[in-house]
Amino acid sequence: MLKGVIVNGPNLNMLGKRNKDHYGSLTLADINHLITEAYPAIQFSFYQSNHEGQLIDFLQGLEGIDFIVMNPGGLAHYSVALRDAFELVHAKKAIVHLSDIEQRESFRHIDLFKEISDVYYKGLKAYSYIFAIKELLEKHLQSSNV
Repeated sequence: MLKGVIVNGPNLNMLGKRNKDHYGSLTLADINHLITEAYPAIQFSFYQSNHEGQLIDFLQGLEGIDFIVMNPGGLAHYSVALRDAFELVHAKKAIVHLSDIEQRESFRHIDLFKEISDVYYKGLKAYSYIFAIKELLEKHLQSSNV
């Protein structure tokens, strides 16, 4: 069974209360449920923290996974330390954003993680996760058939 990890950064625990135009109306629990329903054959673990250091520690401790999907939230724009920890993960990697960060405030246009991810989705709200997982699975199959 494939093992996937979904990691969410600061303020994503407040989904459902945040600006619905940017983030949609689903809570983080709703998104996690959507993911497990869409991909029942995958063993998922979910992690969310509002603390940069805890996210770094979590990433550094990951072993035995096939892929990771991370929404770093606002840390995407400035956290070199979290980027470095993400880069060290030995698995296929995706970065997702619920909103289209390039269509928002100028300080959100920079994403330090984009160039080190295998898959990147933004602006599709909860479906950013679904499509990222789909593409990661396709890449996993391609690398298995090589």
